[in-house]
Amino acid sequence: MLVIAGTIRIDPDKQAEAIPAALEVMEATRAETGCISYAFSASLGEPGLIHVFEEWASQEALDAHFGTPHMARFLQALGGFGIRSMELQRYEVASVGPLGG
Repeated sequence: MLVIAGTIRIDPDKQAEAIPAALEVMEATRAETGCISYAFSASLGEPGLIHVFEEWASQEALDAHFGTPHMARFLQALGGFGIRSMELQRYEVASVGPLGG
């Protein structure tokens, strides 16, 4: 399994405009084969800071995701939100289990 996690910082004044684009790509991506989870969440204490968390069954599924029309639309829209930084990490996960167990 792969995990993509990190942050995107956008112009805080553009956050409300970014929400519909984020919701559209989240809904479409969650229907993709190999997508386990896919979420953007806004920071409660820092306007313009968006947290990213994705889980993918394989690298092939992630690669296919980047070729989808909804991802192309999202990346194009993202450019209009005043990106200040984007820090995303890819993790390869060998095992998953409950916390504390």
